[in-house]
Amino acid sequence: MTTQPSSRSGFFFAFSAYLIWGLMPLFWKLTGHIDPIEVTAHRAFWSLPVAGAVLWAIGRTADILPTLKSPRKMGVLFLCSCLISANWGVFIWAITVERTLETALAYYINPLLTVLLGFVFLGDRFSRLQLIAILIAAAAVLMLTIVGGQFPLLSLFLAATFGIYGLLRKTVEVGPTQGFLVEILLIFPFTLAYIIWIQITGSGEFLKGEINWLLLVLAGPATAVPLILYAFGAKRLRLSTIGLMQFMVPTMLFLISIFIFGEPLERVQLYAFVMIWIALVLYAWSILTAERKQKSHPLEKRMA
Repeated sequence: MTTQPSSRSGFFFAFSAYLIWGLMPLFWKLTGHIDPIEVTAHRAFWSLPVAGAVLWAIGRTADILPTLKSPRKMGVLFLCSCLISANWGVFIWAITVERTLETALAYYINPLLTVLLGFVFLGDRFSRLQLIAILIAAAAVLMLTIVGGQFPLLSLFLAATFGIYGLLRKTVEVGPTQGFLVEILLIFPFTLAYIIWIQITGSGEFLKGEINWLLLVLAGPATAVPLILYAFGAKRLRLSTIGLMQFMVPTMLFLISIFIFGEPLERVQLYAFVMIWIALVLYAWSILTAERKQKSHPLEKRMA
């Protein structure tokens, strides 16, 4: 059983992580004059010392050794690092070209896509409410395509890369922070080579002004810190709580895109968002219903 103080600290950690993630568009907007690929490379590069320092501080660096010795795990984590890097790069690009609203749609869709991926690849079963939620989300995408005249490729790409990333990570027995460190280690040679190359050719922005190098260095902690906070929070909270809190991020993206960045919200987009919100209400209700059933049948709970 989770103690009350542990639940409070878990809520603080998870809330802090989601708050940082939700505010990140404001930071990435400041990097709009820098190539998103360069920002992504520095994001990975400067995440490594942060993740390494945290693991060293809590005395868990040895936890990554079994993973480093497993070719299968390393291969899966390399695919994970490629997926998350692509997700990072496209997300940053979307913010800088004023398409933040589409990123909000992506992360509203993501939980429903995750349920679908679990059903297809892991044999998970979804409830009737979750099936209805998935069908409503699919109808919203279809409406955007037919009525809006534009297939929401950006939103689906972000949702799919993050969803498949999460699916692959479920197949590797490694902690979230430890796994993140290994992922960064695997792409570190490529990011380092790219950063050196663009600096030598003169196309890099790292040494062109104090603001540039500061923004690029801060991209690392901005990436690693919320992930580590989330890892600590997830251990102390129920899955249903985490599942509901994740809607903080796309909601903040939605509000920032409209009220701060001033991006236009077309009528068809509003209808699509309303449909997605209805789907998410059903999804959230399915989570709460499942938890009530677990409480009424405690012997059926799986040990954590």
